[in-house]
Amino acid sequence: MSSYAIDVTTADFKEKVFDACMTVPVVVDFWAEWCGPCKVLKPILEKLAIEYAGRFILAKVDSDANPELAGHFGVRSIPTVVALVGGQIVDGFTGAKSEGQIREFLDRFVAPAEPAPGADLLALANTAREAGNHEEARRLLTEAIAADPGHHDAAILLTEISLEDGALDEAEHILTRLASRPGEPDARVAALSARITLIRKNAGIDTSALKAQVEAAPDDHALRLEYANALAGKQDWRGALEQMLSSVRQDKTWGDGAARKAMIELFKLLAGDESQQSLVREFRSKLAGTLN
Repeated sequence: MSSYAIDVTTADFKEKVFDACMTVPVVVDFWAEWCGPCKVLKPILEKLAIEYAGRFILAKVDSDANPELAGHFGVRSIPTVVALVGGQIVDGFTGAKSEGQIREFLDRFVAPAEPAPGADLLALANTAREAGNHEEARRLLTEAIAADPGHHDAAILLTEISLEDGALDEAEHILTRLASRPGEPDARVAALSARITLIRKNAGIDTSALKAQVEAAPDDHALRLEYANALAGKQDWRGALEQMLSSVRQDKTWGDGAARKAMIELFKLLAGDESQQSLVREFRSKLAGTLN
């Protein structure tokens, strides 16, 4: 059980709820085993207690086992949720709520999270990258990671910039460290790893020669897709998507939809890279329009 979500009884209510709410908001959830809505609400509250990481404590009270507590708080139906701050009831609700509604409820009395160390540096680094100043972006990201070695977003952005600069070994080194960290896998790490594989696979390919061949044989879809992959290997994402889309427009069914599938895979490779999302949206829309 998380230290942020605890079971409470009549015997320890004063210590775990009343005394605790003098320093941190405590949300009391009155539930019962037979209550269907309780089984919907409680997991959401537990999840948010972990996410908010101590900004509030979730106290779970089995109302059947602790009827005196339920009576003291005037609980007439369950689930009933009551928030205490400084020894006083400040808010509450009955019945199941959506996660969004519960977040709104919590944010009325729970203090906002403090910005993570390096958050300002990450914002500045994004601005520098957008301006094409990779040297400054790298400096800022290195400083952000020094301030917070676990700054995942800064490491991701540094990887993206390393790839754009052609520093594949550096990008792979960062990704190896990210992949080894505990916690849920980040889809961005997998996408960046796949991007590196694509770049290495197409290294050394003469795109100029391929372009000339495609122009000489515009109906050769296999050749056009090879050219598109070579462009993607050089991180010419727009050029690659344009070639793939051209093939789809000429023949949607060629190769069991190979060009369409290639576009979708490229969208996945660019997932999470904010600098490429306008491009992805543009070509998703064009692909949808072509297929309709």
